[in-house]
Amino acid sequence: MPSSPSKFAACLLVALTGAFGGGIVGNTLEGVGLSARLSVGSTFGVDLCGWERSAAAQTETYQLDTLDRWQKVADVDPTSEEAQLLAARRALVNGEVSRAKNLANAFIERYPLSRYRADALLLRGDAKLAAGDEHEALFDYEEIARRYYGSSVFIPTLEREFEIAQSYANGLKKRFFGTFRIIDASEDAQELLIRIQERLPGSELAEKAGMALGDFYFDRREMMMAAEAYSIYLENYPRSAGVTKARLRLIYAYLAGFRGPEYDASGLLEARAKLRSMQALQPGLAQQIGATSVLVRIEESEAAKFLSTANWYLEVNDPISAEMFIRRLVQRHPRSIATLEALRIVPTVIAKLPQSVIREAPDYPALRKSLLGIEWSDMPEMASPTDPEAVDVGGSGKMTTTPATPATRATTAAPPTTPTSSAAPSPSTGGKP
Repeated sequence: MPSSPSKFAACLLVALTGAFGGGIVGNTLEGVGLSARLSVGSTFGVDLCGWERSAAAQTETYQLDTLDRWQKVADVDPTSEEAQLLAARRALVNGEVSRAKNLANAFIERYPLSRYRADALLLRGDAKLAAGDEHEALFDYEEIARRYYGSSVFIPTLEREFEIAQSYANGLKKRFFGTFRIIDASEDAQELLIRIQERLPGSELAEKAGMALGDFYFDRREMMMAAEAYSIYLENYPRSAGVTKARLRLIYAYLAGFRGPEYDASGLLEARAKLRSMQALQPGLAQQIGATSVLVRIEESEAAKFLSTANWYLEVNDPISAEMFIRRLVQRHPRSIATLEALRIVPTVIAKLPQSVIREAPDYPALRKSLLGIEWSDMPEMASPTDPEAVDVGGSGKMTTTPATPATRATTAAPPTTPTSSAAPSPSTGGKP
């Protein structure tokens, strides 16, 4: 309704213009003190009254300026799309989750092509998230991420997906048909963290997602996947504050990924390269974590890998290949424990080789003399599993000095086949010829 009797009379008289003409109405308007120019026709009279009716119900919008003062921005028509969306936001802020969700649903159905559709989807997703149904909220967030990546709500949507991904990565389970949380959500966490990095590359949010993905794999003991995630993180964010953590965990992941001499040793090579790089780039940190001792452990594990491979070739009766790996072991890791063990069994291996291979082999008798202190024809005393001097090579849990290994069995059972080799005595005789 108009705010005063004079304005009400003006609206009434102007509305009658279409029926009675403009002259009488114009004179009447002059009598009430208004300009005669208002008597221009019925259409203007209807618009004027409509404006008066909506003015009292308009919503005012305020915004903080640079001095933190509230400034009036604009008046919003309560029947407009913006006002309806604002009402849904107000309901969500007031804790009326169900009402906010219903208002957002009604808006999306009523205005399928609205320019505020992305905002309505975000609002509906937030209402579902507030109601504890984060998995359903992801459908609205994903629609925004796929269809409205140029909108102002794109980044807030990815932030919400990141929060959900972190919750899933920390063990939160999905609901079973909206009831109990019993469904594993680890795959959803991985997918969300990967998508965030793809959709917003180079951003701070993508950096957080990259680190969270590596930590997720690391905590679940998926070391090869963790190593790959940390490697990608270091490649994409070389100046990030999390570089040190990523480098350390990358090395730990490579080391933990080595399961023993019988398995692939590529992780050891990568860990050694990363440690040497750290010694050059961050010597203080390398000294703090004991990089030198870790490198020694890597060298011993790699040597144990060569010895394990040589023993396997002896099992399948391939002495040429066995000698080749023993040769590599002696040349690359001459001071390792595995080299000492290889020199104990090498006479049996040499006895089965052709002369063409023996001529190209290293001087094994001299190596046995210098490292073991024994002659070529002598057999050293074998250590038992309970011997305190027995060594667990490479952390594999197996005593490589025990007489139960294939190589030592071959040594103790080998008959004299050449003038330079003699029959090995039984371990029960004390190892003396």
